[in-house]
Amino acid sequence: MKIDFPEIKSNRIYAIDIIRALTMVLMIFVNDLWSLKNIPSWLGHVKQGIDGMGLADTVFPAFLFIVGLSLPYAMDARRKKGDTEWQLILHVVIRSIALLIMGVFLVNGETINASATGLPRILWNTVCCLSFILIWNQYQDNANKRQVFFNKLLAVAALLILAYYYRGGKDNALTSFGPQWWGILGLIGWSYLAAGILTVLSRNNIYIVLIGWLAFAALSMVSHAGFIPKSFHFIPDAIRGGTLAGLSMGGVLTAYIFQYFKNKNDHKSMYLVLSGFSGLLILASIAVRPNWGLAKLGATPAWLFLCSAITLISFLFIYWLVDIRGKSTWFNFVKPAGTNTLLCYLIPYFSYAFMRIFQLHLPAFFLNGIIGLMKSLAFALFCVYITRILAKGGIKLKL
Repeated sequence: MKIDFPEIKSNRIYAIDIIRALTMVLMIFVNDLWSLKNIPSWLGHVKQGIDGMGLADTVFPAFLFIVGLSLPYAMDARRKKGDTEWQLILHVVIRSIALLIMGVFLVNGETINASATGLPRILWNTVCCLSFILIWNQYQDNANKRQVFFNKLLAVAALLILAYYYRGGKDNALTSFGPQWWGILGLIGWSYLAAGILTVLSRNNIYIVLIGWLAFAALSMVSHAGFIPKSFHFIPDAIRGGTLAGLSMGGVLTAYIFQYFKNKNDHKSMYLVLSGFSGLLILASIAVRPNWGLAKLGATPAWLFLCSAITLISFLFIYWLVDIRGKSTWFNFVKPAGTNTLLCYLIPYFSYAFMRIFQLHLPAFFLNGIIGLMKSLAFALFCVYITRILAKGGIKLKL
């Protein structure tokens, strides 16, 4: 059964942009919790090897799910502009490579040896993020073509020089530039690659998408059971492990089910089916948790199922609020985080660098307890505001 998608411009689903924006705000918020003291432990990440999940452990999987939720609409929009299947696959591959490149550079910054490299981490991240913007900025049609080419050439040269001179680790065990664990953006890239190619090849056939999601869900359990032969370990764990790609494929499957009932204008059935799907995901999480636990750092099947359910339920609520009840204007302030998401993700790197370079420090009062939490929330909203200002100035990242 194939699903027809509407013209995006004439029938935009605001809930997708808004849930993406809210997830990015939450991501910046939880990533800033390291600066605080005396805050509830349930807000942060659960440590490696512990069966449990904090608020921060739900953010990354939510983003992966939303990546999948957006995929069918994005691919169908490109089809309507005339892209062939091969062009769509090439688009997915190129976009994935871009995410992998950014992820690798940022993750190397986490283990940089400043003295051996000749550059502190804060400047490494700043130069990397500035280079990303110069390369992947969506330049306006009237932009000077030579200037655009020079910007991109300069940025590529900067990244190559950084990679060449990079040294990480301790002085007695220095390491060269390498992928390490790929970073958040890199993991998104691998998941997007798997889900994107499968979405293109499905050609809007919901049964193929369902089989794909079931396959990744099963792969997650098979992987944790230790049944993946070592001969397959050349495949990146983000795909081989099943969990991360399964999160994105869950979003793809949700989009097809959602659009099937939306085409019929049957919201009641849509809510019943997707709510039932959420219930099944929660039951699946409960069923498999005794085997491998519930953990983000372990990317366990229970984490896959429960976080998929949480994100799906959140999407259904936001869709009811903004698309059915027409309350999208309530979220106008955070919308740039949903439409210029990658740039918003990079803003904290510049903010932290600015604070460090000019040696700016907040009083301890603003880093403690509830006041500290308000500070981190304000910081996340500040990043959204800067994203809005930069977008008005013509800076908008598009892979």
